[in-house]
Amino acid sequence: MAEGQDKPIADMSFEEALRALEGVVRSLESGDVPLDDSISLYERGEELRKACQARLDAAQAKIEKIVSGADGKPQGTEPFDAQG
Repeated sequence: MAEGQDKPIADMSFEEALRALEGVVRSLESGDVPLDDSISLYERGEELRKACQARLDAAQAKIEKIVSGADGKPQGTEPFDAQG
């Protein structure tokens, strides 16, 4: 089975979850996995994807951008705005 198949997702670092997700994708793409196992792998992959996305979203929310004054020098920071 794929790497990290037995470890609880909540106990994984982002990097571990991403490697496990990549392992799931490789297994599914190989076409050598029986249908029932493919369904279980897909479900595990979706949970890993959600966990990775949640961690990325949390990291993005913590990012601050540096605000420059009229003279081009840093004046401070403000929250990151993904839209703008």
